[in-house]
Amino acid sequence: MAGSNPMQQIYLDKVVVNIGIGQNDQHFNNAKMLIKKLTDHEAVATKSKRRIPELKLRKGQVIGAMVTLRNKEAEKMLKRALEANNNTIRESSIAKNSINFGVKEYIEFEGVKYDPKIGMLGLNINAAFARRGIRVERRKHMRSHVGVRHREIGKELLVEYISKSFGAKVGNE
Repeated sequence: MAGSNPMQQIYLDKVVVNIGIGQNDQHFNNAKMLIKKLTDHEAVATKSKRRIPELKLRKGQVIGAMVTLRNKEAEKMLKRALEANNNTIRESSIAKNSINFGVKEYIEFEGVKYDPKIGMLGLNINAAFARRGIRVERRKHMRSHVGVRHREIGKELLVEYISKSFGAKVGNE
């Protein structure tokens, strides 16, 4: 995969589950309930960063719900989300260090049934990957620079890692 150097190994850093709801407060409560149902974690509100009058959006208005998962919970959620997406990822969904894809309806997750209280919602999954040693750049004490060749994983290595670790195929559907 990335040679025999243990610092070159790729790992799943985090998975962010996001549901955009627009302006309705009831949709926000439904999105929070759905995220709790799928991840067993409380969702936080995402707020608009600026005012957009054409969309009737004010700065600071709640426009979605999200949760960030790490470690084993992140791996478990990514596997479930990939299964709900037929273990395929579009090539355009892959960036240098992350994959981003949507699940159109939450009932596509295995073991989840339709809940009339929640309605029909879709969600967005963003999985970020990193290499060992990236903490050197992120930590607070004795922070240092990490080179671009170590920081950026690249699409080819990421595709190889995803297919090997999670059994997903990359295609153009």
